Amino acid sequence: MTVRFGSFTLDAAARQLTRDGQDVRLPPKAFDLLVFLLERRPSVVDKATLRERLWPATHVVEASLSNLVAEIRALTGGDAAPLVRTVHGVGYAFGAEVEEVAEPATGHAPDRAPCWIVWRDRLLPLGPGENLVGRDRACTVWIDESGVSRRHACIRVPAGDRDGSSGVTIEDLRSTNGTFLRGRAVTTPAQLADGDRLRIGPEVLVFRSRASTDAPTKRVRRPRHGGRS
Repeated sequence: MTVRFGSFTLDAAARQLTRDGQDVRLPPKAFDLLVFLLERRPSVVDKATLRERLWPATHVVEASLSNLVAEIRALTGGDAAPLVRTVHGVGYAFGAEVEEVAEPATGHAPDRAPCWIVWRDRLLPLGPGENLVGRDRACTVWIDESGVSRRHACIRVPAGDRDGSSGVTIEDLRSTNGTFLRGRAVTTPAQLADGDRLRIGPEVLVFRSRASTDAPTKRVRRPRHGGRS
């Protein structure tokens, strides 16, 4: 799903929201909430359904959902013209006119990228050059989780690499909890191969390349273990 609303463009597959061409870095759960409300527009989605979608089989306090709404509003223009409309006593709905976009909003969407990272149920495309991995919102692979350093690691994709086969490497950036490839700590730049499992602090990622697999056409969903999504 790629849509425009006002000055914003959202590409759900690439997990990218832009405003007048500039990235708007929503936290992962806030982005998931915005996408879900867009999928259900113009319907009002009750709070119980939203909590189950965002935190399946997990008890969260009432404020968790309203805090996500506040984050979306703060990062997209505040309460003057909220993208998320509150329906008191019921839940929330998407509150703007939407235009469908035929082409992806980014040149590095998963169906075009030479390689990508799979994290939980998300596809994170990698483009030529340096792709920072970490908790900083400016990182290409943004992992907003405790135990992940702000600039944790760097994945380098050679220029002109169209299928992830020309020596994609990962390097640890002196992270607090380390970067691990195939169970071993990364102490010098290491080459990545399709299907490699990475551990970035406590988080497990999988590297995929077009050289060994077809680019995905939709998000990959991993089996749930416990209550975290």
